[in-house]
Amino acid sequence: MNNKGNIVLIGFMGAGKTTVGRWISQNVNMKYIDTDDYIEAGQNMTIKDIFANYGEEFFRDLETKALEELCEGCSQTVISVGGGMPVRDINRKLMKKLGTVVYLKAAEEELARRLDGDDKRPMLAGQDLRKRIHELIMQREDAYLDASDVVINTMGMSMNGIYNAIEDYINDGGR
Repeated sequence: MNNKGNIVLIGFMGAGKTTVGRWISQNVNMKYIDTDDYIEAGQNMTIKDIFANYGEEFFRDLETKALEELCEGCSQTVISVGGGMPVRDINRKLMKKLGTVVYLKAAEEELARRLDGDDKRPMLAGQDLRKRIHELIMQREDAYLDASDVVINTMGMSMNGIYNAIEDYINDGGR
């Protein structure tokens, strides 16, 4: 546990990190940062364009840089990170330094429903959606579990319920 009061939301794309992060920010008087938005603002281009012009590795380097910057002066903030960010070991360490890391987990079928028709996700472009979701989750699940302080299965949970689960974990001293 850290003492900055930050909550870092991780999970697969479509798991609800942005929605939950914004809800917590608005309802609990915390700041909110989405690392994809942070990177887009710093690069003055979309994630999709960063992937197209510079490739995934360049984007992953930008994610690490963003975490390093946020570790320097971020407090009382909800931070939602890109779905692939926890894959790098250094990023997992930086996220733990930054705050309480919460893995928002959703079923593959639900993720497919939420992501169907979303053309802003370069990691899903041009592929069978359900198959690609399954492949990426299999590649990332261990990293998500290693990075997280707590795992919350979001299926059937309200925003308030998700926040209460996070708050209970923090108030119990991380137990």
